[in-house]
Amino acid sequence: MPFLLRISRLIDWINERVGRSVMWLVLIAVLISAGNALVRKLFNTSSNALLEIQWYLFAAIFMLAAGYTFLRNEHVRIDVLTSRLSPRMQNIVDIVGIILFLMPMAALILWLSWPIVMNSLQSGEMSQNSGGLIRWPVKMMLPLGLGLLLLQALSELIKRIAFLSGHGPNPLLKRGAAVAAAEELMAAIKAQDKLGGKEGGGSGGVVK
Repeated sequence: MPFLLRISRLIDWINERVGRSVMWLVLIAVLISAGNALVRKLFNTSSNALLEIQWYLFAAIFMLAAGYTFLRNEHVRIDVLTSRLSPRMQNIVDIVGIILFLMPMAALILWLSWPIVMNSLQSGEMSQNSGGLIRWPVKMMLPLGLGLLLLQALSELIKRIAFLSGHGPNPLLKRGAAVAAAEELMAAIKAQDKLGGKEGGGSGGVVK
């Protein structure tokens, strides 16, 4: 288990660095999009290359950050049932989901997409739009992103097994800054409501 946990930490480190780097692509995409809109409105002109680079950046953000999102436990969950389970059962449910659904799905899409990516690379496929970009770099985002997601799935599987065997903390306790802030806000609102209710009850007693 210590060896597996070292592998998990290495995978986490890779996806952490990739995810933090991909964050800058969001800013670049926003600047290019704003520039395209201004040029189109002010000068009544546009560029297919600049339009397509926005799609490329979106693809890179979506695919390359998939593993980072899983690492941060920020992916979409439907916790109607699992939120009622014990931490041990929650991790067992996650293990089943990773083994039976996530890893086979990612591996299958990776396997099916690889010939398409290689064909695009070997043929030097270009955009059909005038002045468009070469296609294979954006298609390469698919296997790269799925590869990072598969690695992170392996890391999360190791961490959940480590927790169940008593060799590590509960990996589901991690929360992103946005979730933590939302939870703190809700707690503050509830506390304020309780305080207001007590004050209202006290006032009612005085009036009586």
